[in-house]
Amino acid sequence: MQKDRVKKAVIPVAGFGTRLFPATKVIKKELFPIIDGDGRAKPVILAIIEEAISAGITEVGIVVQPDDKEIFENLLKKPPKKELLAKLSPENQEYSRYLQDLGSKITILLQEEQLGYGHAVFCAKDWVENEPFLLMLGDHIYASNSEKPCASQVLDVYEQVNQSIVSLTAMSAEIIHKAGCVTGVWHEFNSILKVTQLYEKPTIEYAQSNLRVEGMPENQFLCIFGLYLLTPKIFDFLAEHINQNFRERGEFQLTSCLERLRQEEGMTGYVVKGKCFDTGLPDTYRQTMIDFKNVL
Repeated sequence: MQKDRVKKAVIPVAGFGTRLFPATKVIKKELFPIIDGDGRAKPVILAIIEEAISAGITEVGIVVQPDDKEIFENLLKKPPKKELLAKLSPENQEYSRYLQDLGSKITILLQEEQLGYGHAVFCAKDWVENEPFLLMLGDHIYASNSEKPCASQVLDVYEQVNQSIVSLTAMSAEIIHKAGCVTGVWHEFNSILKVTQLYEKPTIEYAQSNLRVEGMPENQFLCIFGLYLLTPKIFDFLAEHINQNFRERGEFQLTSCLERLRQEEGMTGYVVKGKCFDTGLPDTYRQTMIDFKNVL
């Protein structure tokens, strides 16, 4: 089967950011600042976009609420006013030009109603068209432990297996109730896995009975790292759930559709050589501010 080159990435950022309230009353969580390895302060969304571009992605679709469209356009598509640009250092003036170039690769997509993460992904269907795409969370940033960025590692595995990829990392049993988890059979130990089940936020008891992976310590499980490489078939399952008004926890979710995608086409898990930083919770955002600059 002919492999399709992956050109597009989708980043849903249309949530309300309730876990970071009240700060998110005035600033989107995806615009919270981080400090990168060069000491530059930048919004989280910019680091995510740069991760995608560094992996060879040429087009990025950002799914936003209609009221937030102007905010993201101001960041990514509009230069600063002349008087502000004149006050910037030559280095930052150059970076401003870089932002405009980056903005030319970005399309703003709208989620008219906030009906869940799966619904937000579905809002990218027409833009993605019939292509495989990289799906990235809007509140996770990454630092690679190898010469290749984390997103690039995932794309490389897709080139090998030509099926949907879910990125993975090991988590302790105490925190798996906050994450999506998988189980499966190793193709390459501690690296590439044939996924046999995906499950969202399991209890420890369920995980111990159903999500064990051979060779892993008893108190560790494989959980989703925050990067997905998906075939366009995912949109068929999302559409079916939306059309049938099939909601989980009141919203249209992604994980159950990923499980159906796995059953239909197969799915590979890949243990990323790198670290994921969660910026969507107060405690994890604070730790990201401490740790992220030092690992790059």
